[in-house]
Amino acid sequence: MADPKGFMTTPRQEWPRRPVEERVRDWDEVYVPGALLPIISKQADRCMDCGVPFCHSACPLGNLIPEWNDLVSREDWRAASDRLHATNNFPEFTGRLCPAPCEAGCVLAINQPAVTIKNVECAIGDRAWEQGFVPPRPPDRLSGRTVAVIGSGPTGLAAAQQLTRAGHTVAVYERDDRLGGLMRYGIPEFKMEKRHLERRLGQMRAEGTKFRTSTAIGRDIGAAELRSRYDAVVIATGATAWRELAVPGRELTGIHQAMEYLPLSNRVCEGDLEASPMSAAGKHVVIVGGGDTGADCLGTAVREGAASVTQLDIYAQPGAERDEDVEPWPTYPKIYRLSAAHEEARDLGTAPAADADARLFAASTLHFTGDGTGHVRSLHLVEVDATRQPVPGTGRTLPVDLVLLALGFSGPDREDGLIDQLGLELEPRGTLVRDAGFATNVPGVFAAGDAARGQSLIVWAIAEGRAVAAAVDHYLTGSSRLPTPISPYDRPMHV
Repeated sequence: MADPKGFMTTPRQEWPRRPVEERVRDWDEVYVPGALLPIISKQADRCMDCGVPFCHSACPLGNLIPEWNDLVSREDWRAASDRLHATNNFPEFTGRLCPAPCEAGCVLAINQPAVTIKNVECAIGDRAWEQGFVPPRPPDRLSGRTVAVIGSGPTGLAAAQQLTRAGHTVAVYERDDRLGGLMRYGIPEFKMEKRHLERRLGQMRAEGTKFRTSTAIGRDIGAAELRSRYDAVVIATGATAWRELAVPGRELTGIHQAMEYLPLSNRVCEGDLEASPMSAAGKHVVIVGGGDTGADCLGTAVREGAASVTQLDIYAQPGAERDEDVEPWPTYPKIYRLSAAHEEARDLGTAPAADADARLFAASTLHFTGDGTGHVRSLHLVEVDATRQPVPGTGRTLPVDLVLLALGFSGPDREDGLIDQLGLELEPRGTLVRDAGFATNVPGVFAAGDAARGQSLIVWAIAEGRAVAAAVDHYLTGSSRLPTPISPYDRPMHV
């Protein structure tokens, strides 16, 4: 390591965010432009270069974190980029969107604030593009084998890039009109500007990957026909079947799924719409669900000018510190975190019904009531205990004009007919069945990402894409030199 005492002499310093009053008036990323590079070398100095770096195990990609921390501390950005891209196809995505389980596994985090691994990763990714360290890498020769990848989220893109670079001819099919999956229409612009996505797509096109948008396999092209065209097929459609809230009043108008709401605001940013037809402007908004998707809805509603926004989380408010008895290091702890959206809601006072940051913890929705026209006007909730049982006498009513359901996803969507037309087997929880080699029950068809794993993090999605690429390469050629960072049965570290 460059500075053996760095972790003792340098305090943790994160990428500063722009002032709340400024950033809620636009859709730009929340961070101060250019403020990361001046601090990041010293932050990388805090890495202790541990003999057993648990950050490796905490990250499914197997990122060589101490190595590129050391290189950044020495400001050897080209070598740092090479080490990072050896394990991660898209570090500028993960550096913005991943919740950083690697930091929870940082050895320094046992008794001090962890190294800012996520910020270092983002800095390397951005610097690599600025200085031309990531040119297209087309294969030296083609294998003569063809692969179709269904879905252009992080799993599909990672799989496609790996297989293209291995020499196979790859076509990516996306049912939306633009590429990127949830990164395009599910992630708000203020979390990741889409220019980062477009830059990678340009690199992949230059390498030889082909893209087909507005093409739903099973509807626009028959699944069996697609299978007959290609030597192998990778299903990376994600887990887009959203979970419902089965309570009285759900049929009222004004109650929508988060993934009906978020794409519209993204289309406004893309220039497709002047304003979202589902805009929160002037409305009292309640978000049901305490996860990242709910926070994305919160930040979006604030920017649209909502009269008030409240987010309901069925779990009790977590503590500020890790509970070592319940979630010992190096597992990823459930602690109180203040996202950019929650910081905005707190500072602007958007939720008069909540104590702070727009969240009501340990809250469960009982039912909705509407007005004479069938539009939702009230949400009735109750506090719950640790077993999610109602606490008597805690019922409350919130006024609401717009309800957004952010309850997660159960598995791949079957509406297009892809699953049924191929005869793919499903797990009881709704995800695709696959074996230890990522293969489904249909010969030559492989499944990866959230469609088979279930809803997960972007680092797991990219790791799945890299791993399934190795499996497909082996299927096509009999061997593979592509890396396999995870197996289908690997899971995050937990108690």
